[in-house]
Amino acid sequence: MTAPYFLGIDIGTQGARVVLLDVTGEQLGSSEEAFPLSNQSREEQSPTEWWAACKRSLKALLAEVNGQINLAEIKAVSVTSTSGTVIPLDARHQPLHNALMYSDGRSAAEGKLCKSMAEAYHPSGYTGFNASSGLSKMVWFSNQFPEKAAQIAHWVHATDFIIGQLSGVWAVTDYTNALKSGYDVQEGFWPAYVYEQLPIQKEWLPTVVPSGTPIGTLDSALAEELGLSPALQVVAGMTDGCASQVASGAVKLGDWNTTIGTTLVVKGVTRQQINDPEDRLYSHRHPEGYWMPGGASNTGADWVTKEFQEDLAQLNEQAAAIIPSGHLAYPLRQQGERFPFIAPQARSFEPEGLSRAERFVANMEGVAYVEKYAFDLIQQLSGEEVKAVYTAGGASNSEAWLTIRSNVLNLPIYKMRHVTGAVGAAILAASKTHFTSIEEATQALTQIEKEIHPTPALSQAYAKSYAEFLRILQEKGYITDHQYA
Repeated sequence: MTAPYFLGIDIGTQGARVVLLDVTGEQLGSSEEAFPLSNQSREEQSPTEWWAACKRSLKALLAEVNGQINLAEIKAVSVTSTSGTVIPLDARHQPLHNALMYSDGRSAAEGKLCKSMAEAYHPSGYTGFNASSGLSKMVWFSNQFPEKAAQIAHWVHATDFIIGQLSGVWAVTDYTNALKSGYDVQEGFWPAYVYEQLPIQKEWLPTVVPSGTPIGTLDSALAEELGLSPALQVVAGMTDGCASQVASGAVKLGDWNTTIGTTLVVKGVTRQQINDPEDRLYSHRHPEGYWMPGGASNTGADWVTKEFQEDLAQLNEQAAAIIPSGHLAYPLRQQGERFPFIAPQARSFEPEGLSRAERFVANMEGVAYVEKYAFDLIQQLSGEEVKAVYTAGGASNSEAWLTIRSNVLNLPIYKMRHVTGAVGAAILAASKTHFTSIEEATQALTQIEKEIHPTPALSQAYAKSYAEFLRILQEKGYITDHQYA
């Protein structure tokens, strides 16, 4: 246990989690509290209950480590939470309404309006608004609750609310949270259409700073209650997807993170912003001024849970002897694909007559081919090289799947020991308070658990199968050509 120490807080849809890292990246303790999940909680949640759960988790964590470390040597804290979740606050910083969750679909019409206004008045900025965007929810709220809207002093994101409770600073947010609220992260301002064409007032909008920027110190009363130093620095936060990318280790130019959970999500770092004419990708702003593009597929590992969970350990052992399978499958368990290609008509496919183990391997390979196509697309659009892939999600626990993916991609794959959003927030907390950059902090505070490297023979075999996979996608009309092959 080496001082100083850094706290990370993650407020997710289903719970609050806090972690404490030391300066070598050791996780000294963690605590979490679950939130009940219901149809109502997917639309709205109480931010005051978030904060109560957060404080209880902090107290439990600090009680766990107290006596082992000097609590006064906890140097900084930062927060991550869901992208697109927003809260209207009054002049006393009290919520006028529950948090409008990113998963709340009631603002679909407002999403279309925001998109049309952005395209008409500020097409060079972010235009990908939909029901999950913060700006759409702000417009929806103003239309639905005009009396409450008249009392608004600030709109804050979920991350900002917890940071405000920690520091008393309420009118500051970060690049990653501000993007889907309409902020121009390239030029660094709120476009005029946001408050001239929409029912939003300019004074409601926060100041925006790079993630990791120190914005205040711990509230003195809270510091006394928790037994922490009032000099502890509170650092601007980050959306949960970006924080998980940080925790994965993918923060340098050419680094990419693939998280395969229910879906496959890729996020990486490029020198230039990627402009995708089909809107399959969008770009967050990196704390050091680079770009953090990302995209999410409808394909992932949901098929594993639904169809192979009961004998998963045995199948993973059998897979090693089957790789490469020579069979082509695409395990899409819903209709339609959104990334790395847009095909509303897309359906899964796999050969008939395969054994259970062969089906398992062929579907893992199919997801790897989708991941390969994503990186080929990214390299073509960005003109920049994908150098290494860092991984997270349930699929990263399969040695066979890691081997398949490394050889399909013909790239090294790295898995870190701790890849939660809370760990990403702790790294962010350290990035400008103890280290000089997010790159330096990530290098110091992440620990490689596993690394997989491709082998020439296996990579060559998979290159042939990948080309055939693309041919099938083209034959079915899911893609138009092989331009990324």
